Amino acid sequence: MAYSDFPASVLEDWLLHKYSLYAVIGVLVLNLIILAFFIIPLSQLFFVYLSALLVLIYKKTHKLKGAYSSNKWDGARLILSILWDGFARFWHGYELYGTENLPDGPGLIIFYHGAVPVDHGYFIARYFILKQRIFFTVIEDFVFKLPGVKTLAAVLCFLPKKKESCLNALKDGHLVGISPGGTREALFSDESYKLIWHKRKGFAEVALDAKVSIIPVYTQNTREAYRTFGKTVIARWLYEQSRLPVIPPYGGFPVKLRTYIGEPIPYDPNITAMELAQKTKIALQSLIQKHQQIPGSICNALMERLQLDKKKE
Repeated sequence: MAYSDFPASVLEDWLLHKYSLYAVIGVLVLNLIILAFFIIPLSQLFFVYLSALLVLIYKKTHKLKGAYSSNKWDGARLILSILWDGFARFWHGYELYGTENLPDGPGLIIFYHGAVPVDHGYFIARYFILKQRIFFTVIEDFVFKLPGVKTLAAVLCFLPKKKESCLNALKDGHLVGISPGGTREALFSDESYKLIWHKRKGFAEVALDAKVSIIPVYTQNTREAYRTFGKTVIARWLYEQSRLPVIPPYGGFPVKLRTYIGEPIPYDPNITAMELAQKTKIALQSLIQKHQQIPGSICNALMERLQLDKKKE
């Protein structure tokens, strides 16, 4: 190498070293950001198992066995409700409106299913604190197969997707919550808040058989709190093959969450199950259109979280 080329060579090596360092730092930062999108949703799993542990401790210390829907488990439910409601207040500034629309007796609650239905958990917790009343929730069968959560699911009164279980709970005077969209809606709905029910009418048959009203429930910004990569062909194929939530959610953004309980749809013996299902869908869509910016915006939902007072609707 010629002497005249030496300074240029040194400068080139210095620039390469400098920008290589910046590139490494940039990649690390990007990886941390991407990882954070998945760590926060996983923290919800931590809360689930923390809740399960607290229930087991309560069970041991109070020497309880079975009869999970009885009020002797209310102490455990109150502990869990305070835990979840505290997190909801801190992270999402959670608010609940329309509790006067819930009947004192049985009723069927129909709700929109977010990517991660933490809002429904917040709703259960806040309502129990306010009214000391439990209600049953129909969940996907795979939840019952998760290790270590069997007792927790029983204490929280989770129900399998069976018509008889729902009817029994309603006939015993309880509120029952169902999301007709279920996991499919969780994975493949988006910021447009489209209801993905297909032609499901089983919930309407349950309401008619039990002769109870239907109450639509919706949580504002729930799709901005967590989202999924559900629009891809691979994601849809994986779900249809396994019927499991194989697509990991991301987000956990501290957006403002408000749950709205709509006006009841009263029992009508002269309506068919299909007609009632359609009527319920229209009622829930109207509740979404009234309280949700469509398409949803994570930035706007975060700005709402910073507001001290409830936005005028």
